[in-house]
Amino acid sequence: MDPEFEIVGIRPMPQTGVRESKKRGRRGPAIAAATLALIVLGCLACDLIMTKDPAYLNLYGYSLPPCREFLFGTDTMGRDIFSMIWYGGRTSLLIGLTATAFSTFLAVMIGAVSGCGPEWLDLLLMRMTDILLSIPWLLAVILAQAVLGEANVLSLSFVLGLTSWMSIAKVVRSEVRRIRHSEYVIASRCMGGSFFHVLWKHLTPNFLSSIMFMVVMNVRNAIVAESTLSFMGVGLPVEEITWGSMLSLSEKAFLTNAWWIILIPGFFLLVTLFCITSLGNCLRETMSRGENILK
Repeated sequence: MDPEFEIVGIRPMPQTGVRESKKRGRRGPAIAAATLALIVLGCLACDLIMTKDPAYLNLYGYSLPPCREFLFGTDTMGRDIFSMIWYGGRTSLLIGLTATAFSTFLAVMIGAVSGCGPEWLDLLLMRMTDILLSIPWLLAVILAQAVLGEANVLSLSFVLGLTSWMSIAKVVRSEVRRIRHSEYVIASRCMGGSFFHVLWKHLTPNFLSSIMFMVVMNVRNAIVAESTLSFMGVGLPVEEITWGSMLSLSEKAFLTNAWWIILIPGFFLLVTLFCITSLGNCLRETMSRGENILK
């Protein structure tokens, strides 16, 4: 070919390179899902894999490093960390899921009422939501828990759910206002469908994909909040075994150079949060492309 007529510029990427990049992009969420599934199964089946009683105080064997008898060592009160990891992980995951379920229910109800209601009610609910959003979340959790008294699993889950519904409610309200005048919604109302029938049968399936990413992130945020509060000493008591309450012993662990008391629970907590975040990001990218989640 004549050099004067040669095509210059950036060559197109081969199709094989695009396929390999897509495979690598899908491999990360798959690994995260498998890792998270193993952790969840271990926490659910903790009674089968625990080697010791997680609440037993072995005063003759406190702050022992990992060994054959105590695989992950013992804490400053002589409790077996291996057993505490799985038993406490079940409680931490329970708090995250319970708080998320409660906050999602509140968000859907308030957002749907605001989207379907009259203008004055919509304005009132959204201004209340904006005021609550302006309050730092951790401060709101501490204030609400102080009103309820000493923290336990149910009260902390209730407080975390009560203070984390606002962002989801605003998204639900926007989606409901967009589809409330659709033909199928109007037809359902004309046929005598109640508010809850229209909400669960027609509105929820249309805005569910818009809030799924936020719901998954709320699970992560609830676990982080529980761990943060316990680390600060204002969350669950030490005798209530969770990953957060295990991290609350960090001061004593640093004073005695017992690195395993902090490193091992922190590692499980970070891996779990990373897996949830990875799945949430994958879910958001999938929905932004308009793909089927089950594909």
